Amino acid sequence: MSSLRGKTLFITGSSRGIGKAIALRAARDGANVVIAAKTTEPHPKLPGTIYTAAKEVEDAGGKALPCVVDIREEQTVAKAVEDTVRLFGGIDILVNNASAISLTPTSHTDMKRFDLMHGINTRGTYLVSKLCLPHLLKAKNPHILNISPPLNMAPHWFKGHLAYTMAKYGMSMCVLGMAEEFRSKKLAANALWPKTAVWTAAMELLAGDMAAKVSRKPEIMSDAAHIILTKDSSTFTGNFTVDEDLLRSEGVTDFDHYAVDPKYKDKLMPDGFLDVPPEKLAKFFSK
Repeated sequence: MSSLRGKTLFITGSSRGIGKAIALRAARDGANVVIAAKTTEPHPKLPGTIYTAAKEVEDAGGKALPCVVDIREEQTVAKAVEDTVRLFGGIDILVNNASAISLTPTSHTDMKRFDLMHGINTRGTYLVSKLCLPHLLKAKNPHILNISPPLNMAPHWFKGHLAYTMAKYGMSMCVLGMAEEFRSKKLAANALWPKTAVWTAAMELLAGDMAAKVSRKPEIMSDAAHIILTKDSSTFTGNFTVDEDLLRSEGVTDFDHYAVDPKYKDKLMPDGFLDVPPEKLAKFFSK
């Protein structure tokens, strides 16, 4: 299988960034895409709404269903799943992309922010997976893909932002557990993480405009996701993949076009949770 044509993808947090890039890549195959996100009105700092993303999906050749979804609220998720099945007949693929981030130490992380990250990243991923599960188990070649990192227990990934690391690793533990739980059902669960920084609205808020120069475009993640989602779900499961490494394993050798600024294609900012010394990252976050 090399195409997602006719497949129905339920993608959280897909009104912008990596989620939208995955949606558009699937749309070019002729897929049905559910834009499950909260933004319905233009935001002064965050581009895109569920409706503008849905229009882009349809312009790219897919069919779209924009759904107002807060993945912390079971009712909104349940309604979106019901609407999806009613319109498209089922769900073939779930992409858990929605996430909240705060790179703050314990003393500077208030419990409201802690609850937000855990409510969206860990609980939200678990909840959406649980509610999509009955439909995924009926699908041919079903996949769950979480945009989350490999489970790297190096202490420095906990030291500076313990709450965020715990919440993000919660998504990864869902991959670890669900891959094994549903292996016999041939439902795949995998994770995907970028090797370098990816330029999104969240990255701009974290590191400022200058970070764009040392980042890649979200399309590297969508191309890697497409590879995963077109693999045989009965055999490709339980993997913690990294975008560049996965693409290289599939024969891709040219990565220059993914760079936001071609002049910096060899000076890209490494992403976190991989085997990167923290001091290598620190200089990029000094605005």
